[in-house]
Parts: sequence; structure tokens; C-alpha cells
Amino acid sequence: MRQFVHPSKEDIQLSGLLDALGDPLRLHIVKNLMKKRGGMSCSEAAPCSSVPKSTLSHHFRVLREAGIIRTTKQGVEHRNVLRLDDIESRFPGLLKTILKFSKEER
Repeated sequence: MRQFVHPSKEDIQLSGLLDALGDPLRLHIVKNLMKKRGGMSCSEAAPCSSVPKSTLSHHFRVLREAGIIRTTKQGVEHRNVLRLDDIESRFPGLLKTILKFSKEER
């Protein structure tokens, strides 16, 4: 079984967070995960069904490796949970501020 790479809380870097959140599709995925704290599958969190699975896999990997999400395998499904507590402890208020201002752009 494939293991997912999740950086420790101490290894989460500001540059990695900002880079990962700089993509509109990834930002939308994070917004969706913020709404449902219990986690979501990749297809539930994705903004639209027209995005190829390979593209979604890439975006979820970037979010995971930046320390924004934690992915676990449950049966045949990958469940993704926002690592809000870890991000808040490293960079208080950062994620909520980014999400707040990204809403104002619409």
C-alpha cells in the first residue's frame, strides 16, 4: 500500500503554504474542506467533476506535502482533512485570513 507524505507540524513552511494556496483550484479545495471538518473524499472536495483525476491527484499531493491536508485511505477512498490546528499553531490566523480575502475577490 502506498504511503502518503505528511510533513510534521514543525516542518510546515510559510513558503510552501503560500505556494500551494496560490493556485485557484487548490484554494477552492481548501475552502471546501474548511466547510466540512470531518473530511472529504477527493471527488467531494474537488470544485468540478470535469477536472481529470490525474490533475486532482497532483493538486492533493501539493496540498498534502505543504502540510495543509492529511490524507488517509478508507477502503477504496482517500479521505482528506484540513490540518487547521497544525497550521494555526505555526502561523496563527494565516489560513483564515487568506480564505477571507479570497472570498472578497469574487
